[in-house]
Amino acid sequence: MSRIFSRRSLIRVAGAAAAALTLAATLPVHAQSPETVRIGYQRSSTLIALLKADGLLEKALAPLGVKVTWHEFTSGLPLLEALNLGKIDVTADVADTVPVFAQAAGAKLVFFAEEAPSPSAQAILVPEGSPIASLAELKGKKIAVTKGAGSHYLLLAALAKGGLTFKDIEPAYLTPADGRAAFVGGNVDAWVAWDPFLATTQAQSKARILADGTNGLASYKRYYLTSEEFAAKGAPVIALLFEQLKAKGDWVKANPKAAAAELATLWGIDPAAVEVADGRRSYKVGAVTKNGLAEQQKIADAFLAEKLLPRAVDTSAVVIWQPASQ
Repeated sequence: MSRIFSRRSLIRVAGAAAAALTLAATLPVHAQSPETVRIGYQRSSTLIALLKADGLLEKALAPLGVKVTWHEFTSGLPLLEALNLGKIDVTADVADTVPVFAQAAGAKLVFFAEEAPSPSAQAILVPEGSPIASLAELKGKKIAVTKGAGSHYLLLAALAKGGLTFKDIEPAYLTPADGRAAFVGGNVDAWVAWDPFLATTQAQSKARILADGTNGLASYKRYYLTSEEFAAKGAPVIALLFEQLKAKGDWVKANPKAAAAELATLWGIDPAAVEVADGRRSYKVGAVTKNGLAEQQKIADAFLAEKLLPRAVDTSAVVIWQPASQ
């Protein structure tokens, strides 16, 4: 992965502030505003999926003369690789682990929004009739997990709680779709998944949750990111997107059945399962703070200890965008 990311030095110059944008670290000013914002997302990117479907973001950006293009990715790591390579301008939510891997590969990131913790929205699943009853019993088992996803850190934390290390299991690095197929097909002993994949698999296979992120195991926050270049020239766009995400998150929680029905149509899955999944996600969008990123260092250190990161990472070495109201 380190070959994919470029190693650019972080540019800091004065005068980057704009009326709609306040940064924790200054960025270069670009005189020409963007004509297009390229948004990368995943299938499970709930709020972005809803904004894409209702067209409200395009309408809000029209007075600025900015168009939107949408780019789907299978998981968070390819999404951030595309951001770092300049192929997209903004990402939908990615799990807290993903920026850690990106930083380890030399990426320079700008955080512009976060979702409050949702610890029960990811879990370790075992088949309904599995004899596995404790985390310690995962020893020697084949476990499907998506590399670099939030579920990857949950697995590390759960193994540590059970007195195990990553070397005590046989990991199967699979995409969510392939992980589900392997799990339902009986080709793995357990699967670490996140919603809505988690909820749909529970509903269809009666799989049992062995552990989720509650009780301090893994808070599971999700972050929205942009590039240095776009944060500098697209200040009004970022500010508008932040407000749209915040409003959409509030709407989902206030209208659970309507939101579930709309997402079920978009995703082609059962509305009841979507409602369960939405109930486990906070969808509370807010500004990112240095203190709020505290668990990022814990995540990075856990991956480094298991030799899953190529080098140590200072997770505080990122740029934070904040709305002018902050």
